[in-house]
Amino acid sequence: MDVRKFSVPEILFGPGSMKYAALCAKRLGADRVFLVSDGGLEKAGWVERLQSILKAERLEWVYFNKISANPRDQQVNEGVRCYQEAGCDVVMAIGGGSPMDAAKGIAMVASNGGTVQDYEGANRIQHPLPPMVFLPSTAGSGADISQFAIITDMQRQVKMSIISRTLVPNISIIDPELLTTKTEELIVASAIDALSHAVEAYVSSIASTLTENQSLKAIDLIMKYLPMALEGRRMAALDNLSSACTCAAMAFSNASLGLDHALAHSLGGKLDLAHGLIHPILLPAVMRFNLPVCVDKMADIGEIVLGQRTGDAEATAQAGIARLEAFFADLNISTRLRDIVRDDAVLPPICKMATQDACLLTNPREATVDDMVDLCKTCW
Repeated sequence: MDVRKFSVPEILFGPGSMKYAALCAKRLGADRVFLVSDGGLEKAGWVERLQSILKAERLEWVYFNKISANPRDQQVNEGVRCYQEAGCDVVMAIGGGSPMDAAKGIAMVASNGGTVQDYEGANRIQHPLPPMVFLPSTAGSGADISQFAIITDMQRQVKMSIISRTLVPNISIIDPELLTTKTEELIVASAIDALSHAVEAYVSSIASTLTENQSLKAIDLIMKYLPMALEGRRMAALDNLSSACTCAAMAFSNASLGLDHALAHSLGGKLDLAHGLIHPILLPAVMRFNLPVCVDKMADIGEIVLGQRTGDAEATAQAGIARLEAFFADLNISTRLRDIVRDDAVLPPICKMATQDACLLTNPREATVDDMVDLCKTCW
């Protein structure tokens, strides 16, 4: 029997849904919320708004904002100390992938002990986490939905992939209004991150009908609505981008990812690169690498990207990949590794590091270090 598991949080979705954050926390038993965010959300006014919502419901909170892009292990450790000293009972995060991943790490170590490194890999968390309520401020990372947390081990310069059902938040509040204050660059990077989630989850070796439909819907929505979202931050387009991110997150959380993300984690950990900037460079090359073992699935993706079939399955797949490359180029973002990596001498050790990434386990085609180096060279 083919037994499948599909894990998602409770989801509140729609413009203005942020107003229910305090009620959701109280329903989970909150007296003192541990609120995690960063300076960008503070400047945009969203942290103050969320705090006013908590205050209106007479909830106490402790605020923690010592989070950087690509959250670090020592930041998680500091957050754990703050959480425990304050006697908090519910973790709430508002922001992109960095605050949400850091919040997961804090909740994990606070409830299970040890260090964040103890949980690298899959299914190593033994004890339940405190309840978590997440509010994503980008349409990309999917950390509010997924079983993943990505934390950088600064000593090893490695982005650790931590995967466990216990990392799925209890409640995700997805309010597209939070996207209205994002820069064009961040909207694009986030959407392409979601696109890469959808593509890799669709061809994953453990994909199922429960994830495949979510993947294809996400690809369709991103191709249609990302250009519209950049034209004046139209709410209907932002709403659809948020839907796309949610669909992609449900897919990759349950089907996992692949070679693109294994390399992106290694590049980001070693060179401290923004995650969303790596996918436009690697994704088309990874799709071509995987094509021989999943022609029909790549053709499904190509049909959505192109809006039609073009000849046989392989021709449609190849044309779809080429169209994605043109789509990325039209967005005025880097599409060559040399734009973000100074010296190609770092590629072999980075590729060797990628062989240890959990995402590589579900790539549809086995990839050696030499395969990955060759792939990176094609992107140089």
